[in-house]
Amino acid sequence: MENPSVGQQLQVTLESPAHGGESVARTDGLVIFVPRTVPGDVALVELTEVKKRFARARVVEILEPGPGRVADTCAAAAHGAGCCDYSFVSAEAELELKAQVLREQLERIGKLTDIPEIETVSMAPASGWRTRFRLGVDKAGRAGIRAAQSNELVTDFDCRQAAEGALSGILGSDAQRFTPGAEIVVALDSNGDRHVVETSKAGRGKTARRTTKVIDGSGSPVQRVGEYQFTLPAVSFWQAHKAAPEVYSEIVSSWIEQALDERDVDVNYLKHAWDLYGGVGFFIPAMKKVLPKATVHSVELAPQAAKVGRETFGNNKVDFVSKDVFAALPHLPKPGVVVLDPPRKGAGADTVARIAAAQPEVVIHVGCDPATFARDLNAWYENGYYLEKLSLCNAFPGTHHSESFGLLLPVAENSQEDSA
Repeated sequence: MENPSVGQQLQVTLESPAHGGESVARTDGLVIFVPRTVPGDVALVELTEVKKRFARARVVEILEPGPGRVADTCAAAAHGAGCCDYSFVSAEAELELKAQVLREQLERIGKLTDIPEIETVSMAPASGWRTRFRLGVDKAGRAGIRAAQSNELVTDFDCRQAAEGALSGILGSDAQRFTPGAEIVVALDSNGDRHVVETSKAGRGKTARRTTKVIDGSGSPVQRVGEYQFTLPAVSFWQAHKAAPEVYSEIVSSWIEQALDERDVDVNYLKHAWDLYGGVGFFIPAMKKVLPKATVHSVELAPQAAKVGRETFGNNKVDFVSKDVFAALPHLPKPGVVVLDPPRKGAGADTVARIAAAQPEVVIHVGCDPATFARDLNAWYENGYYLEKLSLCNAFPGTHHSESFGLLLPVAENSQEDSA
């Protein structure tokens, strides 16, 4: 179209999902990204950003709903909160859209042509699943969910993600008040106990950059994975979905066991395994379940997380290394199995190459961003590994986010002795 401009209104038909939760429309050669839409929607939209090759728009009115659209299921999102950006999408369509985005990223960014079937895992419950929240506090001391792509707060409406009791007395007109400008962290633990802490910028002269005040609970949630129990600060990272420990552990342990069995590798010969970007050691129980003789070397840059891991596992054949992953790898013993769960930016080609050079028999690569996950998988292919299995876990129902698991095996057979 000629000379599109910000503020211009157009009628468009949304065609396909885009990475990031938007849908794509095309009109007269212009690609338009529109949030809070689903493929099949016919919508009146208003352009909010215009570039040379694409534009962004907001919905003015849905003229004809697409087949995947349902009534909004999250009051907070309906009032502008950035929590549930898929709250208007049916459960069936949500899984299909996420799988479609993952496959498109693997093909376009990962350059993969032999992608295995994507196993989609619906994680129950689909609402009331989130056990962790980070909330802002406005000038009146009211806690709220941050608006989409904004620091504005939505304070008076519940989020469908919240596990029962998580936000009681924290959100809403009758909720307690907090320090203006602070951040509220809410964590429900495996015992069902709630922990609420308020973090604020420290005053001048303070050594710490932020101060923490416990509002509810002990401030140290107890989380369990298998037979192990982690006691960690409420502000520390933990998987948000209440079912994640069980679901993720089953994927990791079953994939390792099956892959080693199919490759005729005796687990009793495997002396070492790597848990990279390991945090407190979330995946270690699953690894130890099927690698009884191996020492797991867990690499985590954050010293506090590694400290929790050491306290949890003690001397039970687990070695925590508080270093950058890329720098630590040359100093680790050769692994038979590697599990890596890098941050959203991915591991990167150099790190993947360094892991591949150690020739592990089995690699499980976890990714929370389809684009960087695809980029990392491309690096695995460049370094002699191929994708044997692929799973998409719907770990964030009602949002465009998901967790991907890839099982990677060496193209050329490595000897069992080399990986012992």
